[in-house]
Amino acid sequence: MATAPRSLDTISLCSTVSSCPDRNGFYGGFQRTDKPKEPLSKAQIIAREKKWLNMIENWSIYMSKNYKKIRDRCRKGIPKSVRPKAWFYLSGAYLLKNRNPNVYKELLEKPGNPATIEEIKKDKHRQFPFHEMFLDEQKVGQIELFNVLKAYSIYNPKVGFCQAQAPIAAFLLMHLPAEDAFWVFVSVCDVYLQDYFIPGLEVLQNDAGILEGLLKKTCPPVYRHLQKHKVEPLLYMTEWFLCGMTRTLPWETLLRVWDCFLAEGIRVIFKVALVIIGASLSRHKVRKTCTGLCETLAVMRSPPEQILEEEFIINNMMRLNLRVEDFQIEHTRQKARRAKQKAQQDGNDSGPSNGRRNMPTL
Repeated sequence: MATAPRSLDTISLCSTVSSCPDRNGFYGGFQRTDKPKEPLSKAQIIAREKKWLNMIENWSIYMSKNYKKIRDRCRKGIPKSVRPKAWFYLSGAYLLKNRNPNVYKELLEKPGNPATIEEIKKDKHRQFPFHEMFLDEQKVGQIELFNVLKAYSIYNPKVGFCQAQAPIAAFLLMHLPAEDAFWVFVSVCDVYLQDYFIPGLEVLQNDAGILEGLLKKTCPPVYRHLQKHKVEPLLYMTEWFLCGMTRTLPWETLLRVWDCFLAEGIRVIFKVALVIIGASLSRHKVRKTCTGLCETLAVMRSPPEQILEEEFIINNMMRLNLRVEDFQIEHTRQKARRAKQKAQQDGNDSGPSNGRRNMPTL
């Protein structure tokens, strides 16, 4: 019989822990599901698997000449049997690994920064504590999680280790061998979520402004409600973005979102956030009961289950009337706004300044 995790930072959920894991390896927690997944026919599964294997065998051709096909197939959902390899290729991790043979092994042999190592040791038990891989520190999951986080902190000392990285690394280890998971993790941290984990969270603050601008376009009544009650984006979107939704979405939804995220980038996280915000507060009756900041945040942090189901999230993501140009416009606006704020601050502190931080493109 399985035992509950040894240590949790939240209220004990032992009463919800089963003696048998679900099909994804969860003994308990909100990401456990006993609901059977709607099965495809065997013929459909085989057909999809063949299509994906063919794409992977001809990856460079598809990426250069038929990327739309890759994107569309990611939106339909990657077959479970192919997902690990597909993510490895979608993220560009296969290129990183090929260019850096033996680097992961060499990183593991280095001692690392003692303070960072202690931080990682203290944090690793908190990740998916109800999953069979991470039940206790003797499980292979916690050992490999420590290795991946340590290796990255040495590989990219500018970032080192941030607590929000740990659930992403753990999530990847559930699908990939440790070395492959490490290179996907490198790609996610250094490309998809570039500069998110640097102290100061300047990029996240910029993206908070972009999210607010996109919400104004896609759901004006909800935008006005949040403005009225001074609900700043960083109050509800920080964990969503920093952790890549790994602590927010039910498991099947999370897998589908990451299929799209690794194909299309950070815009997918923006769209998921917009769907959650819009659907949670779309009804006037709900907004009327949210008479202040705290009530509004409570609704957004605990949306109805049906809003987080995979088909609802994916279908509504696709229905959002947003073009790539809309993201670019909001990015330009936020860049100009923050540059103006910085110039004013520099002027107040020490006179005019020519220094400008180049904001990363979406």
